[in-house]
Amino acid sequence: MVQAPTKKITLDEFLKLEETEPASEYIDGEIIQKPMPQGKHSIIQGELIIAINEVVKPTKIARAFIELQCTFGGKSIVPDVAVFTNPIIPRDKTGEIANRFTSAPDWILEILSPVRSQTKVTKKILNCFKFETKMGWLIDPEEKTIFVYLPTAAPAVFDEPSQQLPVPEFANELQLTLGQLFYWLLE
Repeated sequence: MVQAPTKKITLDEFLKLEETEPASEYIDGEIIQKPMPQGKHSIIQGELIIAINEVVKPTKIARAFIELQCTFGGKSIVPDVAVFTNPIIPRDKTGEIANRFTSAPDWILEILSPVRSQTKVTKKILNCFKFETKMGWLIDPEEKTIFVYLPTAAPAVFDEPSQQLPVPEFANELQLTLGQLFYWLLE
C-alpha cells in the first residue's frame, strides 16, 4: 500500500514520526508504507534469516537483520532482509548493536509481494549500489524466480530449481539453490 502525503517532508521530519506497522520508508520526500507481509513472504524471510545467520554469525563475519530501518543517502528504507558485515554494524558505547543504522547494507534481499511494484523495489536495490552494497536479491515467490543484482554487472535471472544462488563473497559458505529456497514454502 502506498500512502501519498499531502506534502513532501524532510528526512529529519520523517525520522521523528511514530513507527508504523507495517513499516514505512522515506524515498524522495515521500512516505511509502510497505504492505503487510503475507504467508509466502513471511516464510521466505524467516528462513533466509536463519540460513544466512547460520553461516555468517558464528564466525562474526556478518549478520542478517529482518525489517531493519537503514537511513543513508537521504533515504530511509526497510529491506526485508539486510545483511551487514561486522565492521560496518554500528555499535553503541557499551559495544552492543546500535539502534540506528546509517549505512547501506552489504547485501539487500527483497521479497516481492503481490501488491508491490517490482520497479520500485528494483530501484531501491539499485540505489543501494551507490552506497557500497555488494549484492541485491529480488525474490518473486509467485514466479519462483530470483533476480540477482550486482553493482557492475547486468542482472542475472534464476528460475531453475537446480541453480545455485550467488551470494556475496563474505557469505560464500552459504550453499543454497533456487529449489531449496522455494521448497521452504512446502514445509
